[in-house]
Amino acid sequence: MADCNHDCEHCASNCGERISMPEKFFMNGNIKNVIGIVSGKGGVGKSLVTGLLASELNKKKLKTAILDADITGPSIPKMFGINEKVLSDGHFIQPAVSKNGIKMISMNLCLQNEGEPVVWRGPVLAGVVKQFYEEVDWADEDFMFVDMPPGTGDVPLTVFQSLPVKGIIIVTTPQDLVGMIVSKAINMANLMNIPVLGLVENMSYFECPDCKSKHYIFGESHLSEIADSNEIKAAAQLPMIPELAKLCDAGEIEKFDAEKYLSEIIKSLI
Repeated sequence: MADCNHDCEHCASNCGERISMPEKFFMNGNIKNVIGIVSGKGGVGKSLVTGLLASELNKKKLKTAILDADITGPSIPKMFGINEKVLSDGHFIQPAVSKNGIKMISMNLCLQNEGEPVVWRGPVLAGVVKQFYEEVDWADEDFMFVDMPPGTGDVPLTVFQSLPVKGIIIVTTPQDLVGMIVSKAINMANLMNIPVLGLVENMSYFECPDCKSKHYIFGESHLSEIADSNEIKAAAQLPMIPELAKLCDAGEIEKFDAEKYLSEIIKSLI
């Protein structure tokens, strides 16, 4: 159909393009807010923003959890310094817990060797996401951040259609090309009727520690124009911070104070 928006769940038409909807995932416990962290391409810092947002809300005494849905490229455990493998109590998988109490599940916490590649096709990856949501003992959480793989493939589609996603945060970088790719993520969210709650421009600039002047390594920021053109109210710039990189490498991301950079995004969530 020429006017089809591909949102079969909310369409009464029985046209030839209609697809069957995936099953909704259910879990033991209660999660009040499921927030997807997405990007149109890889390498923009999506997992970093996931870790920072979970840490900042945790500091506000909110119960937070992370579901690392980037099955083939998991990086969440390293940032939090978690190396032990998750185990089942006979009923549910017990999530790993960070030093400050953030619960999380990631493929690297399930593999004997974290350097082992995960070479699976889309339906299998989506099945793992289902296990991570349904078979982990999440109990009661105020926020669950779902760190999604880049792009608009099987896993983001599964998350959007099967989890009760309240909204998404899109992560980008300053380049013009990335701005175009961000539009793809925004358009996918619109097709799925998922609100875009905020936009984070990572690696936005570098601030000289001596003179405090800002240097735009990847060119001038396009954050405001992208946010305005897509009616996104909450936007934030995250500069290149050597201290933050060192903390992530050391597994101590929770020690970093990110609120001054991400305050608008945090307000959009709580």
